[in-house]
Amino acid sequence: MKEKYDVPIAVEAEFVSYMMEQMAAFGLPCTESQAKDFYIYYAHMIETNKFLNLTGITDMKEVVVKHMIDSLSCYDPEIMNPKSTIIDVGTGAGFPGIPLAIYDRTLQVTLFDSLKKRLNFLDEIIEKLNLTNCTTLHGRAEDLSHQSFRESFHIATSRAVARLPILLEWTLPYVKQGGYMIALKGAIYEEEIGESTKALDILKGRITDVKQVTLPTLDDTRAVVYIEKTGKTPKQYPRKPKAIKDMPL
Repeated sequence: MKEKYDVPIAVEAEFVSYMMEQMAAFGLPCTESQAKDFYIYYAHMIETNKFLNLTGITDMKEVVVKHMIDSLSCYDPEIMNPKSTIIDVGTGAGFPGIPLAIYDRTLQVTLFDSLKKRLNFLDEIIEKLNLTNCTTLHGRAEDLSHQSFRESFHIATSRAVARLPILLEWTLPYVKQGGYMIALKGAIYEEEIGESTKALDILKGRITDVKQVTLPTLDDTRAVVYIEKTGKTPKQYPRKPKAIKDMPL
């Protein structure tokens, strides 16, 4: 029988089984229905990756752990309440926004990216999975936070986008006071946190938790950093792109 997508990947049943097994090992229950949605996302990503650079990781098992479960490592039901609005800044291929939207359909997720071709792919995923809780937004992080989107989201997420001081300037302006910026970080997260004292003070953020993450089958170092928005970000932030990159806070 011809597979739904003409790509050299495992059949749906193998993916679903592996996804559920590794999610259980991570401590996040996953239903068969959710795992099937993740499979459709994966299969379409691999097919699209042939002509649009979405990911360098294509092996089925690696995608499950390094993309899907890693994205869900930031999921915290105490912070991500039903109907929470989330902006996923620099979403790329949809991480962590799409996995969060699949796993908890009560979340209202906006996938934000500067490349329209990536957002076109994500619009197709949204349609295929009927993710009515998910939408896309095209633009630059430095621009739209000076418009109506400023301080309008409960949560901002970002994964593998920039070092923390730069990332804070791009993301905190979107977050309401009392909300959270959630950064998914790799091995040098402690170094990045140490660099962020000034940015946190200026932009009005406070680190409330740093959760070390151990993914199934891997022994590398990862962490999720939770930053509470403690006040209004001064109007001059974020600055122009060159200033942010050349002179980080």
